[in-house]
Amino acid sequence: MAETKKRKPDSGDSTRNVLIAAGVATGIGSAALVAALLYANRGKKEPSAPTIIPEPTD
Repeated sequence: MAETKKRKPDSGDSTRNVLIAAGVATGIGSAALVAALLYANRGKKEPSAPTIIPEPTD
């Protein structure tokens, strides 16, 4: 059988897992911030001017 390389249990796997977790947390946090901003600004729109429909001229 082929020999497998012996390596330390924490030779980078834990660092990689921490970086993946941090990336996922950043993505979720960014999405939450965007959602919160959209929710907060949804009622602040100024009422638009009424649309004036010209009367047909004959």
